[in-house]
Amino acid sequence: MAIHIRNATERDLPRIIEIEQLAFPAPWTLASFQRELTLPFSRIMVALPAPSGQIAGFLCRWLIADECHILNIAVHPDSRRLGIGTVLLAEAINEAKSTGANVVTLEVRRSNLAARQLYRKFDFEERRLRRHYYGPGEDAIIMELRFD
Repeated sequence: MAIHIRNATERDLPRIIEIEQLAFPAPWTLASFQRELTLPFSRIMVALPAPSGQIAGFLCRWLIADECHILNIAVHPDSRRLGIGTVLLAEAINEAKSTGANVVTLEVRRSNLAARQLYRKFDFEERRLRRHYYGPGEDAIIMELRFD
């Protein structure tokens, strides 16, 4: 399946919010996504699989100096297990490499085994634990991908 990646626009936010609300127990707000669209170091990219052309997933990242930080990645439940998260993550990693970044970081829920497995496919390493990062009883694992 061909998957087109492009930058998100204000027009995409209703679909992004829909996916966000389906994916996370404490979703980002519309204002959070609007703010990301205004930051010069932030990029929200959307994935549009052919033939539908409808947004099936998104990734939000910061690229500051020599570091890329992935803030948020989500795929619509109807489009999971089709490689969309893989394509989004590969795009962010390739962009980071091409701009001279030497590390990509992210936090992931300790309970999110599918996401952790995806990140390990890209050679991310689990570095630290942030207790209760997502609320009581929901720890975050800080993962890192270093480029040689």
